[in-house]
Amino acid sequence: MGILQEARENHVKKKVEEALRSKMKAKALKECDTYTSKYAECAYGRTLSVVWKCRQQAKELNNCLHQ
Repeated sequence: MGILQEARENHVKKKVEEALRSKMKAKALKECDTYTSKYAECAYGRTLSVVWKCRQQAKELNNCLHQ
């Protein structure tokens, strides 16, 4: 196997990984839409205080996204 062929295979693998990651991200965001909305609603108009004021919403969103 030559260097050129290995480079092509690595490129194809990266493209497949990127496509799969993109599909998984879209699916996760669709399934977690309610949690995303709740977090966005809590975070609206806040700056630094979003960290502690919206901790519960952020935790719920992260749990959903990591399923």
